[in-house]
Amino acid sequence: MKKQVKNLTIAAMFLAIGFVLPFLTGQIQAIGNMLCPMHIPVLLCGLICGWKYGAAVGFILPLLRSMTFGMPPMYPNAIAMAFELMTYGLVIGLLYSRSRWQCIVALYRCLIAAMLAGRVVWGIAEIILLGIGGNAFTVQAFLAGAVLNAIPGIILQLVLIPAIMVALHRTGLVRFRRVKSDAAPQA
Repeated sequence: MKKQVKNLTIAAMFLAIGFVLPFLTGQIQAIGNMLCPMHIPVLLCGLICGWKYGAAVGFILPLLRSMTFGMPPMYPNAIAMAFELMTYGLVIGLLYSRSRWQCIVALYRCLIAAMLAGRVVWGIAEIILLGIGGNAFTVQAFLAGAVLNAIPGIILQLVLIPAIMVALHRTGLVRFRRVKSDAAPQA
């Protein structure tokens, strides 16, 4: 019970950070939106609190932000982002919790897998949502939205998230763990 309360509190903190962070990155005119500010707290939530909390925060965050501030626009952006961010939190949390070793290498593997899965889900959501509205979602639009326009955000996530996790490990707040093997080391 104590762990659930702790995870719920930390997840609420990540939700609040995701709510406010776009205001800070939005001040950088040229690349503010490209930094994908809501992705960072969702990915961290999945890593620290687990896949259930990461998925919940990821799904709620863009919808709540859209209802409160009108950004991102609800249709199709916030709805598609809800499924994308939910996938980020779910995939990174699930893969990382099942990693034999929770270390920087496993962190990168899980992060990259979550980023790829989230972008694919975003593309599928855009196809469905725009198809319902009678619009087309082209391969060019997918590549622009998922890859080209997101390059600054992808780089930021690949640098910042592992750095934060290493810092949390060094302070003892979140520990990397290794599963000990019963087998003797090979000579």
